[in-house]
This record gives sequence, C-alpha cells and structure tokens, in this order.
Amino acid sequence: MAATGGDDDERDEPRPGRAGERNAVLPGGAGGRDAPLPGGVGDRPAPLPGRAGEPDAPFPSGAGGSPAPLSGAGDRPAPFPRGVGGSPAPFPGVGDRPAPLSAAVDPLGDPFLQTRFALPSRPGTFLRRERLVGRLGQALSTPLTVVNGSAGAGKTLLVADWAAHLGQPVAWLTLDAAVDGPGMFWAQLLQSLNAAGVPVPAAIGFPADATRAHHTLLSRIASELAGRDRPVTVVIDEFDEVADPEVARQLEFVLRHARPGLRLVLVSRSEPLLPLHRYRAAGEMTEIRDAELAFTTEEAVELLDLHGLSLSVPVAEALVERTRGWAAGLRLSALAARASPDPELYLKEFEAGRSTIADFLLAEVLDRQPPETQDLLLRISVLDRFRPDLADELTGRRDAATILAGLHRANAFVEDYGHGWYRLHPLFREILRAHLRSRAPGLEPRLHHRAAHWLRRSGTLREMLVHGAAARDWTYLAGALVEDLAIGQLLTGLGSGEPVDWFAAMEGETPDAATNLVRAACELSRTHRSDRSDRAALERGTAHLRLAAEQLSVEGRGTPAALLSHALLGALAGRLSGSAHLAEQATRSARRLMERMPSRLLDAHPELRALLLTHVGAARLWAGRLDEARAALAQVAAAPRTASVVLPRMEALEHLALVDHLNGWPSAAERKVLAMTVEAERYGLGRPQGSGIGQLVLAAVALGRDDVDRAEALLAGLPEQPPVDPVAAATRQAVTADVLLARGRTGAALTVATRPVPAADVSPWARGRAALAVADAHLAEGRPDAAVDVLRQVAGDQPLCTVGTARAHLAAGDPGTALDLLEGLTADGRSGPAVAVPAALVRARAAALKGDAATARRLLARALAEGRREDLRRAFRDAGPWAGPFLAEPPLRALAAGWLVPEPQPPGEPAGGGHGAVTPTEELTGREREVLERLAGAMSTEDIAADLYVSVNTVKTHLKAVYRKLSVHRRNDAVRRARELRLL
Repeated sequence: MAATGGDDDERDEPRPGRAGERNAVLPGGAGGRDAPLPGGVGDRPAPLPGRAGEPDAPFPSGAGGSPAPLSGAGDRPAPFPRGVGGSPAPFPGVGDRPAPLSAAVDPLGDPFLQTRFALPSRPGTFLRRERLVGRLGQALSTPLTVVNGSAGAGKTLLVADWAAHLGQPVAWLTLDAAVDGPGMFWAQLLQSLNAAGVPVPAAIGFPADATRAHHTLLSRIASELAGRDRPVTVVIDEFDEVADPEVARQLEFVLRHARPGLRLVLVSRSEPLLPLHRYRAAGEMTEIRDAELAFTTEEAVELLDLHGLSLSVPVAEALVERTRGWAAGLRLSALAARASPDPELYLKEFEAGRSTIADFLLAEVLDRQPPETQDLLLRISVLDRFRPDLADELTGRRDAATILAGLHRANAFVEDYGHGWYRLHPLFREILRAHLRSRAPGLEPRLHHRAAHWLRRSGTLREMLVHGAAARDWTYLAGALVEDLAIGQLLTGLGSGEPVDWFAAMEGETPDAATNLVRAACELSRTHRSDRSDRAALERGTAHLRLAAEQLSVEGRGTPAALLSHALLGALAGRLSGSAHLAEQATRSARRLMERMPSRLLDAHPELRALLLTHVGAARLWAGRLDEARAALAQVAAAPRTASVVLPRMEALEHLALVDHLNGWPSAAERKVLAMTVEAERYGLGRPQGSGIGQLVLAAVALGRDDVDRAEALLAGLPEQPPVDPVAAATRQAVTADVLLARGRTGAALTVATRPVPAADVSPWARGRAALAVADAHLAEGRPDAAVDVLRQVAGDQPLCTVGTARAHLAAGDPGTALDLLEGLTADGRSGPAVAVPAALVRARAAALKGDAATARRLLARALAEGRREDLRRAFRDAGPWAGPFLAEPPLRALAAGWLVPEPQPPGEPAGGGHGAVTPTEELTGREREVLERLAGAMSTEDIAADLYVSVNTVKTHLKAVYRKLSVHRRNDAVRRARELRLL
C-alpha cells in the first residue's frame, strides 16, 4: 500500500539551524570582472563588495564572510542542570553499564520533541496515486526502501500516508540539523520506537555521549530487532540531514544484522551514504526516485480538481511540462490560480520569478547552498544546458564539475542531460534568471557573450547563435557564421527558422560584409519557406546581397569563406527569381571557391553542397531542363542522411516528384513525396518542410485518379499566401486550375491559369501547363478551335502539351493532324503512363471516327492496361462517352472491371452484391481506414494523431494493424496496396 503527495513538500520548510537570509550574490572585482551586485530585493541583504582583482569570488553572506547564525538548533539552550557544578549529570555509558532509556531527554539533556516522532498530517487536497501505491507496497518485502527526490517532490506525504494505512505500528523519525552525531541519532531512533509502541528493553542501554555510539549498543539493537516475531518498520525522514558518515555506517551495520526483524524506509533529498549497490544487486531494496514522484498529466488534472480547478487537458499538459510534474510547483500554482479571476490564463502565463514557487525554491534550494554554489547557479541560469567547463567559463573558477555533480546527487533541481551535459529544472531556471536580473541588471548580456564565445570554440552553432543574439553581438555572430562556413545553416538544419527570427532584430546599416550576408540569408530564407512566403523579403535579400558583393570586391576584404557564402546565397537568389543563368553562374563560382577551402571545413558542412545542388536543380527545372534538373537533385537525394542536410534532401525529393509528374509517372512521384514524409518523421518534424510542391504533386496525382475531393483537400491545406518560388507558384496555379475545371468552374479556371507567375525568365513547362488549362476550358465550353489556337505555340514544349494539342485537333474535326502530332511521342522512353494513356485514347478515338473498330479496340486495351496500373480514371472521363460501347464488350470490360467500371456480378447474386478488387482477408476497422486515408495524404504519424485527436502511439498501433491486414511492411506499399484493393 502506498500513497503520494501533491503538495508543497511534505515537511520541506526551512529547517532549524539554517540561515534564512538569501545570500545568493554574484561576485565582482576590478580589472574588468563583474562588479559586485547592489542591494538585495525586499529583505534580502546587500552583499559585501568583493576584493579587487579577485576573479569571480563568491559573495559573502554575512559579517566576516559567513552567514549569521540563527537561534534554534544551532543555539541549543543549556541542558537542565542535574549534576555538580551546574553541568548535566552524565548518563552511564554503554561501555560502563546499561542505562535505562530515558523517555524525557536526549544525551544533551534536551527534552525529546514529539513532533519528530509523529506522522505528518495529510491535507484535504492530498492525492493518492495508485501507480505509487503498489510500488511503495514492496517495502514490506525488502529490508531497505529509499524514497529519494527533490525538495517539494512529495516524498514525506507519500510515505506518511502509506504508514498511516499500513495497519501496524510504524516508528517515525524526522531528522533535522539538531540531531547531530551518532549518539544523538541513536537516542532519537530508540525514542521513536518507544513512541510507536514498540519499545526496546532497558537492558539495551542508551547513548551517553551525543557524538558517539558504542559498538555494543549497535549490536544489542540489531540482536533485539532480529529476534522479534514480527518485523519492525522504521521510517527516517529527511535522512539527507545526516552529515556524519559514521551514522550511515552504523545504520547499515544494524540493518544488516537485524534481519529479518527490521524494515527500514529512508526518505531523503539525496542518496543515503549506504552501500546501495549491494542491496540493488541482491534485489533487497525498494526504490522510488524523483522521476517516479513526478505527476503525470492525468494525475495533475485530478490534483487540480481537488483544489477546485477544472482545467482542460492541454492546460494541464503545459503546466506539467513547465513544472516537470513537481508536486510543490503544481500545488503552489493551483493555490495561486484559484485566487485568479481566470485560472487557465494564469497557469499559462504566470511568472515563476514572482510567485510563491520562487519563495519556496529560493528558501529551500538556493539559500541552503554555500556562496560559491549560489553564484554558479545564478550564472548558469542563462543557459539551456551546460557542461562543467562552460559553467567555469561563466564563473571564472574551476569548481563546476564537483559542484554540479553534488547538486545532481542531492536532487537540487540540476538534471543530468546526458553526455556530460546538465540542465536546470525549468521553473528553477526561470526563478534564478529573475533573481539574477534583479540583483545584477547588466550582467546577463555579459554572461551570454561569454557563453557564445565558448560555444563557438566547441562547435555548437545553434546555441552559439542563441547566446550571441541574446547578447545582441551581431557583428561577432555574423563573422562567426561566415568564416566558419555555417551561413548555410540559416537555410537548413532542424528548426532553422529560429535563427532567422533572431537576426531580424538587427537594426541599421553596417559597412560589414558578413552582416549583410547574414541579413541576405535571413531574408531569402523567409522567402522560400512555404509557411512565411514574402516577395518583399526577396527584394530585401537581393539588395543586401548586392551590398555585400560591393563590400567584398574591395581589395583584401573578400575572404574565401565570405565569397563562398555569397555564391551560395546567389544561387538561391537566382532560383527564387526564376533565373537559371544566375543560379548556374553562382554555382560555378561556388565550386571554384570550394577548391580553395580546407577539406576539413567543407566536410563539417555538407549542407553547402546539398544546398547548391538543390538550388541549381530547382532553377534548371524552372528552365525546362528536366533531365539536368534530375541529375543535380538526385545527388542530394542520394547523399548520406544527416540532420544538416535533411531540409535540402526533402526539397530535392519534392522537386524530383514534380519532374516525375511532368513526365507522366504518377506512382513514382507519389513515392518520392511519401519518402519526403518519412524523412520528416525520421527527424521529428511535424510535417514535411519546403515550398509545398510535394503536396501539390499529390493533389495532381489524386486528380489524375479522378479523386477530386482529395485533390481539393490537399490544396486547402496549403498556406493562403502564394509562394514566391516560381516552380511552386506555377505548380500551384496549374493544379488549382485543373481542380476548378474538374468542378466545372471554367471561368474561375481561366482566371487562375492566365495569372502571370513573376519570374526573370519564362518557364516552358509552366507556360505549357497554363495553356493546357486554358485549352481544356475552351473544350469544356465547346470551342475546340480556340483550344487549338492556344496550344499551337506550346505543342513541342512537353509531351502532355502535345497530347493536349492532338486532343484539341481531334475535337475540331482534324484527326489527321492529331495523329501526326502523336507520332513518335513516346519513342524516347521518358514519358510515362499519364502521357501514354491519354495519347492512346486520342488515337483510339481517331480510329473509331475512321471506322477502324479493331484498331480502336486494340488502342483502348493498351490504354486500359496502362491506366489500371496507375488508376488513371480521369483520362477516360476526359475522353468522353464514345468509349462506352467498346467498354461494354466482354474483352475490354474485363480490363476495366473493378477500377473503371463495376465488377460483373456472378450469376444469382443480388444487384449491388458485386465486388471490386479482392478485399483483405480481415476487414479494416473504421479508425484504421481513417489512418490509411491520411497516410495516403502524406501526413506524418504526428499529424495523423493531431488530426484524429489520438496519441502517436495509438496511430502506430493502427498502422501495424493496417500493415498486417494488407500484408505489407511499409507505408508506401500500404498506400499502393490500398489503391489496388479500392480502399482509397
């Protein structure tokens, strides 16, 4: 049986004998070191100034450099006089003769305080958590139980509630600083047994000296406990107050030799100084650590409800994330929110540095540390994560490794982040930063500056940017990005949008070329991201690029790294402006410069080559040089998968998908977009990043399969603002026009198709796709001659344009010209089924018009065979009703059955009882079908979970079931199989 607490720490208020003043101060001195902090906030004392020339010495906290003592445990009153001369009469020592256990006074002659032996009371808002109930219930089966967690984690209330419901006596002892020395410890422990109703015989004896306990006493205690019929349960709370390692050694001796008569439960902020590894290895220890004490979201909702707060799950999730499930933080937040007119808003926006949580943590954690530790904690509060040597950089000392390891062991809100890194608990960090700002307003930027320099030396770019931006040291940051060849990481790498946002704070003109290059990178990055498309940003970016070029042209100022950065950005600018010439020119310049750069530096930045190839590949695609575009983009897609190239790789995949679509290979295009989605999931991106071309390709593929609803839904999922990238803009325009035509809205389709795409050069395929949409609108309105006129100028630009022109001539009554246009169309082997199927249909229609039914059937059979593999139903719909009589004939109907026309019904089967394609052996559930539909839409697992309001794990479970039922192992195969089975 167990329980857990949901309040500010069980009994973790300031303990007796500890200084109550907040003496966390930051040192300073002459010689450019940090100046001493001014007076404290509120009742916090002003620090004494540091000595000149001392590097970052910790601030003193009281007169003479040590805290002033408080009355209490440290100033014990004189013991009651009972002996000669006013001194206490000594108790007979264990080494002399047994002494009866005194029920009134300890070895110093002070009375026993009954509060040390009483179970702490649980408040009405206490929450019992069943997952910890069973865990702590194991304490009765192991000799040792350790409940180890930070201040306010709920340790004491957890164990107190468990003890209260145990149904048998429990000896409870709460330690504090006054229980000092082995003799005092054992006297208190013996008294706790007595208070619990399990007294020990007087013959055991009693410690006469507060500072020592004789071995004979320990042996007698162990022997007495070992001989009992029922084990005695002893709980020692706040065991971290034990400062003398001899106490821990003696306790372990008694625990080892008292078996099976003792069940010891230790409640502590830090791991007790017992040989825990032995107990763990032998399976003789029950352990509940800080992470297990943390509240889950569901438990937090229950706890908040006990405080009279009915909150939504998202608000509770955010609060648990911010507090890390810390019990005291949740309770104190709840109490404050309850007094707020809008509790949910308060919990979303409260300032931790100005809350009761701050008072708790400053008193219970910060103020208990020595001045050097307080100084370190305040300084590292500017860091998201830190290593000991980085902390040393901020303090100017060399003691961080020891201090941080000790704080982590003591559960003092310093968390192990792995690989030698630490981080502060988020609430503690907020509070420390607020404390730092109030005590030293000018110090924080200097700390960020030191951190930025250290992080650059260690090669941690992203964090260097964070701290350099916080210090507003723009010149240093820009120079570092350019000279370290890291400017490409403003355009790539996970979360690349944030550095762009940081640099948006740069103000005013500067003659520095590096800063202009960084500004250009920020603006161009803003331009080509689908979620923040901004044409004005393209103009600003190219202006900064021109200014940087002028500055770099000055003799001696253009370093190879700066010139290479300029060339990289020039390739992007050429791509975005629709100038393949400029992109090619910049790429050639970049390749020449790369030959002059150290290979070590280039190998450290694979994103440079990936970005150059992506930009020039996209520019070639715009120019209509599809084979050359494929060659460049394929190199990026085939490159080793690393985090630094994930975004250019995804862009390359979506552009390759567009090339496949333009060449008439829909399934190949679809597979590349799905691969792009897998790439996004691999690196934890919520959805594919890029210009939206992948989603447009999927919409075009859906339209070719006559799934207009899906195509429309994919278009609706794109940002409202049209993209600046001309390739993405032209693709979006063409797909939008085709969807409007499929809906019968020819006027709107004409408006969209004739809208110009801003670009320096005209794209042959973009012009051809626009002409096709206009021609289809004319054909839909019965104007074939107008369609012929529109397509006459673009017939040779693309195979699909050639097919469209032939179809227009056929509709205009000129089958001869239509057939001449189609001669040799697929001879090069580049064109795929989406070109071959409509071409075959035009030829079949021409043959039918000439009365050559056999040729028409043969061509229809070819179109059906090709179309079935790709599910190209739209081409047959667009061909018109002439093919209907042919498809009713048995040979052709068999080819069309199940995907273009219904399956023939077996004899005797009722109408409507026919089947399409063969169904899975086990039917998909409704939820599995919903997951499958979203999978076909290239949605990531995270997006599907969000769309269906379920967890990611639930989606993964459904996916496993779908794969099993469809007999596949990958998402691409699942989508293809589902299409074959007519499930999509």
